[in-house]
Amino acid sequence: MKLPIPEMFVGSGPQLLAVLTGTINAVSDGMQYGWTAPSIQVLESPDSPVAVTHSDEVWLELLYMIGGFIGLPFSIAFIDLIGRKMTVWFSSIIGICGWICIGAGNNIYYLYAGRLLLGITADIAFTASPVYISEIAHQNIRGFLAGLIYLMMLVGIVIIYSIGPWIPIYASAIVGSSLLLVQLIIFPFMPESPYYLIYVDKQKAAREALQRLRPYKDVSAELQEIKDAVERQKTERGRPQDLFKIKSNRKAASIMLLLNYTQHFSGVSVLIMNLHSILSEAGSDLVTPDVSAILFPVLMLISATVATFLVDKCGRKVLLTSSGIITAITLLVIAVYFHLKLLGFPTHLYNWIPLAAVMVYAAGVKFGLGIVPIVITAELFPAKVKGMGMAFSDMVYIFSSILSIYLYQWMNRVLGIHISFYVFGFLCTLSTIVISLYVPETKGKTLEEIQMILKNVDSGKETQDTKL
Repeated sequence: MKLPIPEMFVGSGPQLLAVLTGTINAVSDGMQYGWTAPSIQVLESPDSPVAVTHSDEVWLELLYMIGGFIGLPFSIAFIDLIGRKMTVWFSSIIGICGWICIGAGNNIYYLYAGRLLLGITADIAFTASPVYISEIAHQNIRGFLAGLIYLMMLVGIVIIYSIGPWIPIYASAIVGSSLLLVQLIIFPFMPESPYYLIYVDKQKAAREALQRLRPYKDVSAELQEIKDAVERQKTERGRPQDLFKIKSNRKAASIMLLLNYTQHFSGVSVLIMNLHSILSEAGSDLVTPDVSAILFPVLMLISATVATFLVDKCGRKVLLTSSGIITAITLLVIAVYFHLKLLGFPTHLYNWIPLAAVMVYAAGVKFGLGIVPIVITAELFPAKVKGMGMAFSDMVYIFSSILSIYLYQWMNRVLGIHISFYVFGFLCTLSTIVISLYVPETKGKTLEEIQMILKNVDSGKETQDTKL
């Protein structure tokens, strides 16, 4: 298998800086995504700078996702209004303010504000950064760089899990804000996306930007390709209602709703944000929760990396179905363990089981459910509604994460932690069955063939979408 990594280092400096910038942004966002798992235990300690209650802990988890929901319309508007480059740069300012609130906060409201601001910057950055990098990168490395951003988010989770339990809250905030400060300093020297410059009719600036981004100076052919692509995209813009009125678009939207809902109701955000407390409650004494938690995102990172290279070989449905089966089994194993512990069984003799199940879960969930929806999103929607379709997917992703986190905390308090895992295990099982029956295989299909599949017609036949 030929990897595109060496090609990344062929060309001019700004392309390398694009890789660095995207990585920095993603690492910082990953740190904040996993921040609550180790940090809440620090906040619960006697020498905590801020006294927290259980309700505070729930809000610290929810506000990050609510911030992402708030940031969604700004992400969509800013990309075309102020440009890709300035949107990414602006998000780093918001992120630094969020980390400052967390690091300097001496009461819970500072932490609330920090989590909210960092949720906003994460959504803006994860919308603008992939667009920016995909538009400035050469086509030979475009897909690799887009995937690298997501993988580096997992690196950020590894970092916060590795340092969070052993350093003060302000120290982790210094690490996170320092990453964004590097981005803030570097990014003004980066060229704007040539696509955006053509879009706003700055032809000369687009040529100069492309010349900086390529190792060759004659960029006329590529510049013309960009002009043609921009003109085509302008004429193919659809209406918001087309996302749901047209049958094939509606099916694509329902598939993305299913996949994004399944990700979170298989417990991925819940485990990332509460891993340390879950392992502590399980009572495993083989390895401390702080140490074993480091292995969790490492396995996620390895699994997601492997899946990235297998998704075009094995197919989307194979990865989704196998991932769903593994994830459902591990969730039910954890649920049974906690249930038996509640009933008074001598679970201390088998306390290695939840630790092993959590680690298998980490590898299983990122092998398919955690990576394939990102790939499929760009494949299912036609060009004229692709932006709206991706925004819809992002909205479902954020809303599902908020709802799953809230339900987990509510069920833990009212019904018990075993019920939470039973519910997630059952929903994951049900969703996996639906995915295997409903989601089409897009491996090796052109975008036109995928549209024919969504319309339920043979690719050789002409068709007109059915409207209701």
